[in-house]
Amino acid sequence: MDSKALVSCVLLLHLLIVLGACDIIPKAKDSGTNAIRLQGMDANNPHRNDKTHHVAHVHEKKSMHDPSLSSSHMMHQMDPRATVFFVLDDLKLGKTLSILFPDGDPSPLSSPYLWPREQADAIPFSLAKLPQILQHFSFPQGSHQAQVMEHTLRACETKPMKGESRACATSYESLVDFARKILGLNTDIEVLSTHRLAKSNAARLQNYTITEAPKRISTLKMVGCHNMPYPFIVFGCHYQPGDNNLYRTVLSGENGDRVEATARCHMDTSQWSHDHVSFRVLGIEPGTAPVCHFFPAEDFVLVPSTSSI
Repeated sequence: MDSKALVSCVLLLHLLIVLGACDIIPKAKDSGTNAIRLQGMDANNPHRNDKTHHVAHVHEKKSMHDPSLSSSHMMHQMDPRATVFFVLDDLKLGKTLSILFPDGDPSPLSSPYLWPREQADAIPFSLAKLPQILQHFSFPQGSHQAQVMEHTLRACETKPMKGESRACATSYESLVDFARKILGLNTDIEVLSTHRLAKSNAARLQNYTITEAPKRISTLKMVGCHNMPYPFIVFGCHYQPGDNNLYRTVLSGENGDRVEATARCHMDTSQWSHDHVSFRVLGIEPGTAPVCHFFPAEDFVLVPSTSSI
């Protein structure tokens, strides 16, 4: 697939934060191309291909799902967002869990988009080039923004675990290239995430009860992608071969929230760092039990569109 066709076909994945669902465009008989299309796409949106630099507020968000990262790197005390972790035995109808589902960005126009490759590649993306990157975005060295960006770059350059494939996608093309490398070059891709069916005034830590029996999604391969804190959208994506299970369910919160959630269960955590935040949350050791987590709204998982529940 050539770059221009891909940029025109692969629509703004950042809209996942708002829409939480997608439609699949079947392969055209003549074009021989595949693409992902998100529901609600406005083709006339003047901001869709805006190449202006959208420097986001580099905030406190940490990626909770990187198995190579220790809890000491992520939090000085327990972060409520880490409540997305649970054990497989808890994934059952009627189970009540204390969870914080963070809100995604309420407006796609108020935050940066996933850039096209030519724009993203014009800026270095490496820890060694951090001073140059900070100068480009006018962030002082030693500032909070600089520290967060260093954390993201360091995570992106961390050596993968044994058998793992990972990439930090800074553009439309790099994300789709990585996904197709794992899932298949001619595979239509489906995007699964978490979204609210009914929403209260504000997201908060509260008790959620699983009100629909979890349904397992049948797929041999999946690519998990997590939003990384950076001045523009970066997704840290990874694939770990082996027995990883994917589920969909609905949870109801005590304040009226209803959330349709995607959960991933890592059945073998024996290669994870002993200090991974999930073990601290769950009080278990690596390899002793499957570790599951719900995807927050700003994260997602990519699977072949032939996957079924």
